[in-house]
Amino acid sequence: MDYACARCHQHDKNRVESARGRQMAILVIMLFFVVLLPYALTAHLAVISPQDPVLHIGSSLTAVCTISAELEITARSLYWTLNGRRLARNTYRVLSPTESSVTLHQLNGSLQQSGDNLVCHRSNGEVLAGSCLYVGSPPEKPVNLTCWSRNTKDLSCRWSPGSQGETFINTKYILKYKLKWYGKEKDCEEYTGQPYICYVPRDLAIFTPYEVWVEASNQLGSATSDVITLDILDVVTTDPPPDVLVSRVGDLEDQLSVRWGSPPALKDYLFQAKYQIRYRVEDSDEWKVIDDAGNQTSCRLAGLRAGTVYFVQVRCNPIGVYGSKKAGIWSDWSHSTAASTPGIDRSHIGSCDLKPSEHNSTLRKELKQFFGWMRKHSYGCTDVSIKLYDQWRVWLQKAQKTHDQVSKDKMHLHMRHISRQQIITVGTHDIGLVQEKKKTHFAVLCDPQKKRTKGSVYSFDQ
Repeated sequence: MDYACARCHQHDKNRVESARGRQMAILVIMLFFVVLLPYALTAHLAVISPQDPVLHIGSSLTAVCTISAELEITARSLYWTLNGRRLARNTYRVLSPTESSVTLHQLNGSLQQSGDNLVCHRSNGEVLAGSCLYVGSPPEKPVNLTCWSRNTKDLSCRWSPGSQGETFINTKYILKYKLKWYGKEKDCEEYTGQPYICYVPRDLAIFTPYEVWVEASNQLGSATSDVITLDILDVVTTDPPPDVLVSRVGDLEDQLSVRWGSPPALKDYLFQAKYQIRYRVEDSDEWKVIDDAGNQTSCRLAGLRAGTVYFVQVRCNPIGVYGSKKAGIWSDWSHSTAASTPGIDRSHIGSCDLKPSEHNSTLRKELKQFFGWMRKHSYGCTDVSIKLYDQWRVWLQKAQKTHDQVSKDKMHLHMRHISRQQIITVGTHDIGLVQEKKKTHFAVLCDPQKKRTKGSVYSFDQ
């Protein structure tokens, strides 16, 4: 019983599909008789000449619509349209009972690359004949040809179409390349969705120069760019630096630490790279760029606002690629990594460098004074590093809350007119810092048990 029902169901299904097929065939036949047949019957009864002309911008055109006597109409009853807009009667001429002409002057570039539609109509609006007008200009010599290779594995090239730019008609651009000393020229075949960019994905040689150029052509002419010569290693760029990590620097409210990895794809060729960092606050689109990150894979952002979320990005330039005499090309920026600063609001200008580049930065002034004093006065001391500076900065943040008195024996220094003071010990260093009015006195002492020379007191304005 089930099998019989199944067969019956299949038979009904086949019958329905057969009926649908017949309906589609009927619709196609009706479409032919209602829409296509009248056009097919009139197509040979009217024609526009010239058909689909290609014209320079600014030129003139006279087109003629010739109708058959079988239409039983005269040329005087015809009218013309261009891109759907009716042309003025004073542009027409009746050449004979079966010929009407229209003249167009100072033609502009085609509105679309598929051409402008010039159409001849009956008085009732029926289309009798049509022609496509291609109005444009020949291509100019392509310029600004530049290429780059991602990790030496591929080659991408970009160019501009020339100062004139748009040709208004379909123009073909072909990127060509060949090995300079031997080999036949090849066409780049993988064009991206962006205009004037082509991508060669594989089979590229290194340590051998290539010649690259662009050829442009359309129905009005052709042009060729200058030939550029390049080595893949000279135009290499990397993937963005991986593993970007942004973290706080202890309790310092105006600093963040940034670390990242070096580009792994170039480990066989890359022996030196330099990095750029940029950062912005959460509610701003304005990036601040640090150019002096050097070739290290870490950096300290200083002079930040307290209690603020920052977004950080890093990019790489492979300046030391084996076999290359040129600097590489900057990579894309890494994805944004976010971190927030703690503490009380302070507003300075950020930098990775300890050298002052902006004289109005209080932070850089402090850094210059701190390290300048350390080099000059901390005789025999070792392990003088950013850790010591961090402790100094922490003390400055807490100094206003403390009034501890330190004995003269501990200080090993003679200080006069001191209202507030504190000593902290970092490794072999005793650090004494004293604030008096708008002066800060700062002293670093080596371990006296090792008979090192004690440091001097250094003062600076806050």
